[in-house]
Amino acid sequence: MNISQPPAPPLPPDLIAKFAAIVGERQALTSAADVTPYVTEERNLFHGRSPLVLRPGSTTEVSAICKLASEHRIALVPQGGNTGLVGGQTPHNGEVVVSLKRLDKIREIDTASNTMICEAGVVLQVAQQKAAEVDRLFPLSLGAEGSCTIGGNLSTNAGGTAALAYGVAREMALGLEVVLADGRVLNALSKLKKDNTGYDLRNLFIGAEGTLGIITAATLRLFPKPRAVETAFVGLKSPAQALKLLSIAQNEAAGTLTSFELLSQLAVDFSVRHGIDIRDPLAGKHPWYVLMELSSPRDDARAALEAILAQGLEEAIVDNAAIAANLSQRAAFWKLRDEMSAAQKPEGGSIKHDISVPVVAVPDFIEQADAAVVRLIPGARPVPFGHLGDGNIHYNVSQPIGGDTADFMSRWHEVNAVVFDIVLRMGGSISAEHGIGVLKRDELPEVKDKVAIELMRGIKAMLDPLGIMNPGKVL
Repeated sequence: MNISQPPAPPLPPDLIAKFAAIVGERQALTSAADVTPYVTEERNLFHGRSPLVLRPGSTTEVSAICKLASEHRIALVPQGGNTGLVGGQTPHNGEVVVSLKRLDKIREIDTASNTMICEAGVVLQVAQQKAAEVDRLFPLSLGAEGSCTIGGNLSTNAGGTAALAYGVAREMALGLEVVLADGRVLNALSKLKKDNTGYDLRNLFIGAEGTLGIITAATLRLFPKPRAVETAFVGLKSPAQALKLLSIAQNEAAGTLTSFELLSQLAVDFSVRHGIDIRDPLAGKHPWYVLMELSSPRDDARAALEAILAQGLEEAIVDNAAIAANLSQRAAFWKLRDEMSAAQKPEGGSIKHDISVPVVAVPDFIEQADAAVVRLIPGARPVPFGHLGDGNIHYNVSQPIGGDTADFMSRWHEVNAVVFDIVLRMGGSISAEHGIGVLKRDELPEVKDKVAIELMRGIKAMLDPLGIMNPGKVL
C-alpha cells in the first residue's frame, strides 16, 4: 500500500555525516540492504523508503538527532520493533528513521514501589521476564511480544490479551522520558501513583504514535505475580452464548479473570490448518470458541474455573471444554490463539479491522458485519476473533476461495466503510488497540469529535511546529 504525501527533500551528504557523527558511523545505515528491514513490515502491506536509518544508543543521542533535524527541517520517523499494523512506523516519503532498538536497558526495578524503568527499545518479552525474576508481573501481553518494544507499545497504546484485568498500555505507565521535536527532554519518569501537580503530560505522548515526540524511557507498573494460573478452551454455539459465559466468569472469578478471548470456528480452522504443531483441543468442531484464563494470588483458580464451566454446562451455554493440565497444554492453547493472524496469510488476501464496541453489542456487531461483508463481496470469509472481555474484536475478512487477491485487496476501503458504519452506529471505535497510523488517518476526522480533532491539531502544532515528527501519521 503506497501512501501519497509530499516527498521529503534529498538529504545532502554533509548532513548525513552530521547525523552519523551523533550515533557513530556503524549506527548510521545508508545502504539499501541495511535500510530495507526498516522500511518494510511483516505483513508486506506498507513499503517505505529512507536515505538514512539512525540507531541511537542513548537519550542524549536522540536529543541531538532531534535538535539537528529541527535546525534543518528534516522529517523523522521513530521506530521500535517495526511490528505496527497501521503503517505508523514506516517512512513512506523518504524520512529519516530513528530506530530505538539500542535503547534496551532496564534502568531500575523497585519492588517496594512495584515499578520498573525501561528504555524504549526493551523488547516486551524481556520486560516480562525481568519482572518475573523479582517475583512480579508485567501483564502487557501481545502476539508480537517477542519482537515489539516498550516504546512502540506505549506510542500505540497497545492493548493485548490481559487488558480485561489490567487495562491497556496507558494504565501500565506511571511516567515517561520523552525527547521533543526541538531536542528538549521531558523528564517525567515518576513512580508516583498520586501526583496532582498540573496537567498529565504523560498521556499526551502515549498513543500519539511518535507524532509529538520520541518516548525514550518509561516507568512501568508491576503487579504481584500470580500463584495459580488456570486456562480453559471452550466450545459453544454463538457469541451470545460466549457473552453469557463471560457474565458467569466475572461473577464467579471475583476479579481473577484475566483473559476472555472469542474465536470463530474459521479462525481456529486456519490456525490448525497452517500452524506448526497446532491442534484443536476439543473433539469435534464448534461454531465458536472461548479461550479463558484465571490468574490468582492464591491457589483457588482451579476451583473457580471448574465452577464457571460447571454452571455453563448446567445452563446449556458450554457444549464442551478442556482445562489445561500443565504448562505445555496452556502454551498450546495460547499458541493456537496467537497464530491466528499469521494463519490467514496462506488463505490469500485479508482485509483487517481492529474495532471495539460495547461488550454487550459484540454479538450483534458480528452478525451485522458478517451479513454486510458477504453482501458486498459474495464468498468473502469473515474471520472474527479477539478480546470479548473488553469489546475489542479483530474483524478480519479473508478473500473468497479461488478469488483474485489483488482485486479483493483493492476493495479494502469499501469493506472498511460498511464495517465502520456498523461500529459507529453501535457507539464503538474504528481503532481499539493498533492505532491510526496512515491506515485509518483519513477516516479519523469523520469519526472523531470535531472539537477533539481541533485540539489534537493544536497540540501537534505547539509541540511540533515544523511538522518533522512522524509527518502524515494520525492527522
